[in-house]
Amino acid sequence: MKRRSLLTVASAATVMTLGGVGYAAHRRVRNPYYRGPTSDHFDGLRFFLPDQATDKSLPDVIRWQAKRAREPWPKSFPSPFSGDHPPERVGGLRVVLIGHASYLVQVAGRNILIDPVFAKRASPVRFAGPKRVNPPGIAFADLPPIDAVLITHNHYDHLDGPSLARIWQAHQPLIVAPLGNDAILRGYDDTMHVETRDWGESVDLGDGLQVHLTPANHWSARGVRDRRMALWCAFVITSPRGVHYHVGDTGFGDGSLFRDIRARFGPPRLATLPIGAYEPRWFMRAQHVDPAEAVEAFRLLGAEQALGHHWGTFQLTDEGIERPAEALNAALGAAGIPLERFLALRPGQVWQV
Repeated sequence: MKRRSLLTVASAATVMTLGGVGYAAHRRVRNPYYRGPTSDHFDGLRFFLPDQATDKSLPDVIRWQAKRAREPWPKSFPSPFSGDHPPERVGGLRVVLIGHASYLVQVAGRNILIDPVFAKRASPVRFAGPKRVNPPGIAFADLPPIDAVLITHNHYDHLDGPSLARIWQAHQPLIVAPLGNDAILRGYDDTMHVETRDWGESVDLGDGLQVHLTPANHWSARGVRDRRMALWCAFVITSPRGVHYHVGDTGFGDGSLFRDIRARFGPPRLATLPIGAYEPRWFMRAQHVDPAEAVEAFRLLGAEQALGHHWGTFQLTDEGIERPAEALNAALGAAGIPLERFLALRPGQVWQV
């Protein structure tokens, strides 16, 4: 296939999965997703996190792609845990990784999906872009009744529109997403009911469960002209089983995000944190933690347990497929933290209280 501009179609689809680049976003003068009052993190057109690093430019992307030192991934990386058959309901807390950053959380009798992606590619197109190297850890047909779906942001490895439409049609769950993402979701099914919230706001899920939207050092885009026009977030789930802090994607920043979570909610019972898609650091540092930073976030949170995701399913960046898990264990060892307190999950792997 011929190269388009300076990027191959596959590389362009990878960039689109990560949400486009900042150079073209600034040409657009209308927000297609959200209209609302300005705030300390919305300027009337785009959302921002104060003091967050600036957007990468097209020359940055070209530099990364042209000098890319990508470690090859295998075409297949099957999980030893795939094929989980979750119970219909759980009174305690049961968490299983579906793959990449997709989870099923069963807590206090409620079933919650986070960033469910069942697509074969994390891409805006079916013929190119990051292709999954293992099947979902839970088959779609084996999902229990789904009560709620939480969407952290609109990048293609987190917001899979066709899968969400299918989930909606099968389960009619409450869908919770940051501001502006309802317009994107209804593009896949205009009957979909989506509750959108800003950072600092909450949604009551019933039976003593609440979900709270909190900031993350990240951004959003579905293409090259809509960067940061929909909000992104992390989630805190409070329930009778304790506090669960979930981050889809984030950079470490100065660590204040994690200190603030602990100050507001107390040390989490569980933290689900990204550990992959971090190389090269000069390009990824502002938006994706590496395993050592994830361990430091775990320490700052004071969490009892952490589970690692965002690795081993879609190759988005340059590190090898097993490097995140290896680096995580090395960082835990250097910090004197038992390895079992922060597990790098594989698809279908279950952690349960």
